[in-house]
Amino acid sequence: MTDKEIMATGRRKTSIAVVKLVKGKGRVFVNGKTLANYIGNRPTLEMLIYKPLALTDNQENYDVRVKAIGGGISSQAGAIKHAISRALLKANEEYKSVLKAEGMLTRDPRVKERKKYGRKRARKRFQFSKR
Repeated sequence: MTDKEIMATGRRKTSIAVVKLVKGKGRVFVNGKTLANYIGNRPTLEMLIYKPLALTDNQENYDVRVKAIGGGISSQAGAIKHAISRALLKANEEYKSVLKAEGMLTRDPRVKERKKYGRKRARKRFQFSKR
């Protein structure tokens, strides 16, 4: 790791994202692909990923390289957002108040509930027949 690259990890559901922030022009690469190619036509996920950079006015200052594993695209986007926020905090402690106010530094603890015995899924029951 050089002086210029900052690494951080973010998590959401079963997804894990490892982010490297490098001085650059604001490009985002996920698993070797550009962000648009990786998430497809989903502007809300794109906005979610860029939000920490936009809040701290760093959209044009850093290139973001991401290795994302596990979960789905939406879950990975949440993990990437979390990781970028943590990396920006490492880059400059002054961003803490802005990122914390928006809830970017808090890991979202919601995960899929486990299946219970005697049920179809976690909460769904089998059909009840009175007669």
